[in-house]
Amino acid sequence: MLDLVLPQQCGGCGAPATAWCPACGKDLTVNPDEPHLVTPRLDPGVPVLSLGRYAGARRKAIVALKEHGRRDLVHPLAAALAAAIGNLLCWGVLDTPLMVVPAPTRRSAARRRGGDPVTRIARLAAARHPGLTVVPSLRLKAFTRDSVGLSSADRQRNIGGRIRLSTSVSGPVVLVDDVVTTGATATESVRVLQTCAEVVAVVALAHA
Repeated sequence: MLDLVLPQQCGGCGAPATAWCPACGKDLTVNPDEPHLVTPRLDPGVPVLSLGRYAGARRKAIVALKEHGRRDLVHPLAAALAAAIGNLLCWGVLDTPLMVVPAPTRRSAARRRGGDPVTRIARLAAARHPGLTVVPSLRLKAFTRDSVGLSSADRQRNIGGRIRLSTSVSGPVVLVDDVVTTGATATESVRVLQTCAEVVAVVALAHA
């Protein structure tokens, strides 16, 4: 009956009667040589690794999760992140024990979305790897603007000095984000985290 009233559609391509179709699942598959090193315009001073381009099914899934309440899409995105972290652990880029810190989001956006989707994704992904602890320790100060549509310089001005620590962290840390665009949020987040911990990498679900 629910499918008749609110027909289920794939979050990546809109195919009917499924939340996430096999074709879109293939688009999120993490290959043995992924994630790849990327170079955002602003350099956070640590390796930035991305699971893929912010395009196609990957982009649609992230937008549907963040803007349209498709919480069911946390699971395929978390599975992809878990696979990427597994590769990084095998390569020795990451090691355990390790703290996983989600990039900060605006409080108003988190309330609208029923919570922070990046934190949900990080927790599900980390649960598949012993020795990983998710610590949502970063907060955005009030009146920080949404970065969508801002230029690289405007993003840097908007975020500069507006990220703070709400919980102390220690030991090696990896920052997890949904999309790295200019690198402004990653750069400021790494700067703040490095006041008390060693940040070893930034891992993003996608890069623009």
